[in-house]
Amino acid sequence: MTTPTPETITVTVHGRVAVIALNRPQAMNAISMQMRADLRAAFDAARCESTVGAVVVTGSGDKAFSAGMDLREFAKSSAETPISEMKRFRWEQGEGLANFDKPVIAAVNGLAIGGGVELALQCDLVFAADSASFAFGEVKRGLMPGNGGTQRLSRRIGNARALEMILTGRTVPADEALAIGLVEYVVPLAELQQRAVALAEQMAGNAPVAVRLARNAVNRGAEMSLQDGLRLEQDLASFLYTTEDAKEGPKAFLEKRPPVWQGR
Repeated sequence: MTTPTPETITVTVHGRVAVIALNRPQAMNAISMQMRADLRAAFDAARCESTVGAVVVTGSGDKAFSAGMDLREFAKSSAETPISEMKRFRWEQGEGLANFDKPVIAAVNGLAIGGGVELALQCDLVFAADSASFAFGEVKRGLMPGNGGTQRLSRRIGNARALEMILTGRTVPADEALAIGLVEYVVPLAELQQRAVALAEQMAGNAPVAVRLARNAVNRGAEMSLQDGLRLEQDLASFLYTTEDAKEGPKAFLEKRPPVWQGR
């Protein structure tokens, strides 16, 4: 995978894991329109690169994962752009995760506010530094979460807790975020990226097609009835039986050697 370094993000590769870091520390890694475009391009590149099996998303510096939407840019854009056009642009210019089909882990290294929390919520698992915190402050500015926050947060921590967090705008520290299920792991800041990359590498080391389809089954099945989810699982599992990797796995086990995955 090529590792471009645009102004707003950096991309580094550790084994089979791409680490995408939001890189506007002077602005608390606030998400500008340019950062949205750069993130989308980086995820598209990682999706197409067969040597990348998983992605870790983090923030540059040790103060902020992301302070959310760039309010300076938003104030200027809202004064110059019709609301209908802003809505269209927001739908078209997502963070690049909607169609990403490999495991994604967030490593929240500091403040996550508004859009920063929404970005973490799009990831499969969330690591947080013990100094990290989470907040939806939009209502304090006459706004509301508009990039999936109201929907993904409620599905993750339940309606009551989501309402309390969004409608008060209060800050949730890392230990509470762990207790309510907003994050899966809380670790010391010095260990954050290493721990997240290690778990991502563990996932990336397995059969690529099986990982993608199992992830697909869990995520899509969560929005279905149990019966429809079971049918989806059966269909995807049946397809996997036809792959070369499905033959390689048992063969390697019987021969007592590591499997050599072909990704097909």
